[in-house]
Amino acid sequence: MPTTTELPGVAELLEAAVTAVGGRRREGQDAMAQAVRRAIATGEHVAVQAGTGTGKSLAYLVPAIHHAIAKGSTVVVSTATIALQRQLVDRDLPRVAKALKPLLGRAPTFAILKGRRNYLCLNKLHGGDEQDPADELFDPFAISAMGRQIKRLHEWADTTDKGDRDELVPGVPDSTWRQVSVTARECIGAAKCPVGDDCFAERARAEAGHADIVVTNHALLAIDALEGRPVLPEHDVVVVDEAHELVDRVTGVATAELASGVVGIAARRVGKLVDQAVADRLAEAGEGLAMVLEDLPPARWDSLPQAAVGALSAVRDAAAACKQSLGSERREDPEAATGRKVAQAALDELADTAVRLLTAFEEPDPAKRRDVVWLGEQGPDGARHKVLRIAPLWVGGLLRERLFGRSTVVLTSATLALGGNFDALARQWGLPPEKAADTGGESDPIPDPDAPKWSGLDVGSPFAHGRSGILYVAKRLPPPGRDGLPPAYLDEIAGLVEAAGGRTLGLFSSMRAAKQATEALRGRLDTPLLCQGDDSTMQLVKKFAEDEPTSLFGTLSLWQGVDVPGPSLSCVIIDRIPFPRPDDPLVAARQRATDARGGNGFLTVSATHAALLLAQGAGRLLRGMDDRGVVAILDPRLATARYGGFLRASLPPFWPTDDREKVHGALRRLRGA
Repeated sequence: MPTTTELPGVAELLEAAVTAVGGRRREGQDAMAQAVRRAIATGEHVAVQAGTGTGKSLAYLVPAIHHAIAKGSTVVVSTATIALQRQLVDRDLPRVAKALKPLLGRAPTFAILKGRRNYLCLNKLHGGDEQDPADELFDPFAISAMGRQIKRLHEWADTTDKGDRDELVPGVPDSTWRQVSVTARECIGAAKCPVGDDCFAERARAEAGHADIVVTNHALLAIDALEGRPVLPEHDVVVVDEAHELVDRVTGVATAELASGVVGIAARRVGKLVDQAVADRLAEAGEGLAMVLEDLPPARWDSLPQAAVGALSAVRDAAAACKQSLGSERREDPEAATGRKVAQAALDELADTAVRLLTAFEEPDPAKRRDVVWLGEQGPDGARHKVLRIAPLWVGGLLRERLFGRSTVVLTSATLALGGNFDALARQWGLPPEKAADTGGESDPIPDPDAPKWSGLDVGSPFAHGRSGILYVAKRLPPPGRDGLPPAYLDEIAGLVEAAGGRTLGLFSSMRAAKQATEALRGRLDTPLLCQGDDSTMQLVKKFAEDEPTSLFGTLSLWQGVDVPGPSLSCVIIDRIPFPRPDDPLVAARQRATDARGGNGFLTVSATHAALLLAQGAGRLLRGMDDRGVVAILDPRLATARYGGFLRASLPPFWPTDDREKVHGALRRLRGA
């Protein structure tokens, strides 16, 4: 095996990797690989925007592997989607490892690591958790839907090598999977577990601990960084792919909620382990919380209602009493230890959330608070219940300290430069702006002397956007309203779909709008029209891709989840600028906080959100080198509003027009070709 000084350079390794996957070197890919190499060498973070077709996976995997082998360390690669994880682990990394083995003297190793909840728990599967209330409601082998699913999981446990939920096809509902899995807090530990030697989660962690490259997801990366308990192997470099999703995923991990039903479950769980009177006190606290919340309207809280103070204090104190009654860990049989650990985890979560809610308002200035609190509703119509949620106002400070402060970080995506630069997302990540941006004041100010060093690089795209695509803004339409799609919008959509001969992906800001357009146009068009919800999204996209005249209408998951190269997708229609809902509690709080600091909350928060989604949606059009087509945005505000320039600068550089006839003519010519 070559010594560190004898290792081939990144350029030579990249050449071998590209050849192995049957690709060809691209200028943008070379530039990105060298930028990643420099970042790893200097410790200076880098954000790289790399358009579809650049080959960005190889551009970061090759320098990451070079570093891992040269230094004997581990590099973590984090993604937002299961699809990209599978692409890396099942396709890219095996081929790269095989190609680089002759040059490196050994094959680079890699592993995938997910949260413990994603792995089958053999102890729980075989009855280790007698206290789980859900288990008391059914016989696992009864003739019932869940019983059949549990039986199937027992059979799968005898054949699976990894116990990874994503390898179970077809899958099972969350309610079933919860019966055979545990969270990190609920796990009794391999040393105490009777099947600890065979634990799938422990095996995955052990494999990851010896790998050069560990592939994980943003949620687990956030848990590792934020919760103070390492779940990833020791590492010095992190690559964040799909980095445009990072802030939302970290926010999700750092968000907690409290509802009366959760309190009741915890009370039943602990009921057989402590004196019944102590458990009843917790159940009564949950009932009291339910009564208080039902009398309050769903809304963001700027102060803590006095009635809620008492209810939350009762939950906190009752949970503490139950924990005290449980006592410290003791030597006991594994089944009892499992039930005890699960109860302890539930009580810890209740107490922690109640304390966080009670202390959230200690800072009198809402713009300076760490958390946002709101009362919401969840559940199906007719059975909805109130739930209290608490989320961080910003996560930039957390990321700056616990991600960028501990590792060299490479952030990459096809969509990072919003409004023409990286500053909008940099602020959300906790990084200082590269330069003054036109998005208003900083959303999360950072003292300059200690700010992390970073640079941004846009390596472009292999696509000739100006020759391959048209950006059509329907400037003559009226601004969108709140009462659904106006007739003029439906006429515009019909004209575009007819000119394209189907082959249209309609991206709508709400499911209501998508269904309205589908119902209005199905009898009007001569080509097939599918709507999200008719079938699974995966099956709908498959039908859309395989039948050229078919069009597909849908909402959020389609904005980022569709990859259909070829003539089946020649037109992307976006009904309106995808601003977040103005009544979203977290969005409203972040906007208000930015305004209070002298910035422009609307531009910093809402316009950045819209720009990101617009760029993602427009990016559905060109997925292959021969693709051609139109991105049609029906919202005239893109052309007329003051913020329109920022949004347009975030889109790929298509040829722009507001001439409907030119667009229809181009689509007809494409259809004929």
